[in-house]
Amino acid sequence: MVKQESVYYITSESVTEGHPDKICDQISDAILDNLISQDPYSRVAIECLTTTGTVHVAGEVTTKGYVNVQKIVRETLREIGYTNPLFGIDADDAGVWVSIHGQSPDIALGVDENPDANKDQGAGDQGMMYGFACNETPELMPFPIITAHRLTRRMAEVRKKGIINELGPDGKSQVSVRYKNGRPEKIIAVVIAQQHTNNIDEKELREKIIKNVVEPICRDMIDDETKIYVNATGRFVIGGPEGDTGVTGRKIIVDTYGGVGRHGGGCFSGKDPSKVDRSGAYMSRHIAKNIVAAGLSDKCEVQVSYSIGIAKPTSLNIDTFGTGKISDEKIKELVEKHFDLRPKAIITYLNLRRPIFKKTAAYGHFGRSEEEFTWEHTNKAEILKKESGI
Repeated sequence: MVKQESVYYITSESVTEGHPDKICDQISDAILDNLISQDPYSRVAIECLTTTGTVHVAGEVTTKGYVNVQKIVRETLREIGYTNPLFGIDADDAGVWVSIHGQSPDIALGVDENPDANKDQGAGDQGMMYGFACNETPELMPFPIITAHRLTRRMAEVRKKGIINELGPDGKSQVSVRYKNGRPEKIIAVVIAQQHTNNIDEKELREKIIKNVVEPICRDMIDDETKIYVNATGRFVIGGPEGDTGVTGRKIIVDTYGGVGRHGGGCFSGKDPSKVDRSGAYMSRHIAKNIVAAGLSDKCEVQVSYSIGIAKPTSLNIDTFGTGKISDEKIKELVEKHFDLRPKAIITYLNLRRPIFKKTAAYGHFGRSEEEFTWEHTNKAEILKKESGI
């Protein structure tokens, strides 16, 4: 009997740093970094909203530091490239509204560190977090989201280097991949939406983007049958906050695994590491990546859940989707032995009380090689492999 091939399709998207939602993520994390650099124990929950010509910043903060929100908003807009009012907002003239107040003392009751409690600092909120890894790419990430991020990074690069002078800061990519027998085989469609000025026609823009962005990134996985769409409506001049209101935390699938695996629902940006939405998700990725790096499975999803004010997780689950070389229960035992999932322990182990978060706010929090991204390290893979007996 001939074994039937398994064919399926996965699509993931990414957005550039100039996308309105990503503007807000970067501002929120820039404020967080500024406060943590002054007071590593700052408690921060900052949200941002942007629309035509304006940025609104709100949230709760407990800190010994001081942050000049106006300055950070304008610096962030300038770094992204919003320096021309034709793109809907500009760093010098944007209106900036700020409404920040103290964090609830009720939360602090369960989250403030007790010097006598070792690492039993309580979680900053309830919720469930997921981490994922697979061996499709060197980064141990799903191929579609890695490729989508490479496209948006490249679009920002050709804009900032002047390789294509007519580009604006706002843009999106989308990649559809055909899988055969569990492995990415071919990119069947690439979608690019890229803001531009009025002084270039869509045909010329399409040719430049395909030549300078799509082909360098996707060359090995596309062919003549691959559908490539560039600004499929025929025009993308009005973009950024003028074309689309942006909000912190609205790109959680872009930030994680591109729709592969599950998501607990909590965003990352603007939250200090006592918020397990962030630190718990980072640790879950770290565990999943070490499991796959150790060869214990081809793919792995880690789920952990917490109650506000309680240190130890309320649950831990490992799912290798039938690819495990040993049982999921045995892998879970190894995880419980070698990874401390209490919030303070996570913060200490991953060294999260540092101003490292603005970097995460565009092009994904995972699958990155920056040294500061400690959750991407595979330092436990060797011991996991040794103790697994495989």
